[in-house]
Amino acid sequence: MKRVLLLLSDGFEAYEAAAFSDVLGFASTFGEEEIEVITVSLHPQLQCTFGFKVIPEMLLGEVQDDDFDAVAVPGGFEQAGFYNDAYSDAFGDVLRRFAAAGKPVAAICTGALPVARSGVLQGRRATTYHLLDGRRRRQLAEMGAEVVDAPLVRDGCFVTSTSPATATDVAFTLLEMLTSTENVRATRHAMGYS
Repeated sequence: MKRVLLLLSDGFEAYEAAAFSDVLGFASTFGEEEIEVITVSLHPQLQCTFGFKVIPEMLLGEVQDDDFDAVAVPGGFEQAGFYNDAYSDAFGDVLRRFAAAGKPVAAICTGALPVARSGVLQGRRATTYHLLDGRRRRQLAEMGAEVVDAPLVRDGCFVTSTSPATATDVAFTLLEMLTSTENVRATRHAMGYS
């Protein structure tokens, strides 16, 4: 069984988190290997970008890195307080530890920014939210990443993307990194993708 740490910041986008949960959940149900997704945060309760509340399964301080095979980071909105948690030392520490161990680090949209802020994308190809006159991409470059104009970028153990529209693509890429191309095909079929 594989386990994925779904790292949630206050103000995260529920749709992006749900892409990881659903794709990996379908893979666990219909695929070749069980995959457990565990929601983890700094707080016992979170509020998503657009308002509803979520209770994570674990607090970050309880996490044992060896219990997880990958970390997944959905993005969020500045106005909803996303960067308060996402740029914290605690988030940066866990991202650095997973990267140092060579474990997959998958980020959707602005989720790439805390990954870059942790220092692990220094000199690596990556992308992030492409609208807002390129402001988020400039921030990514200022944090040392080589910004690529593509919807999804994979560089070694890192996967980053441009927007919520890429959420399932990132989740399928993570699934492939954890299991196999065959498993991705089976999961896509089970989810109704052609």
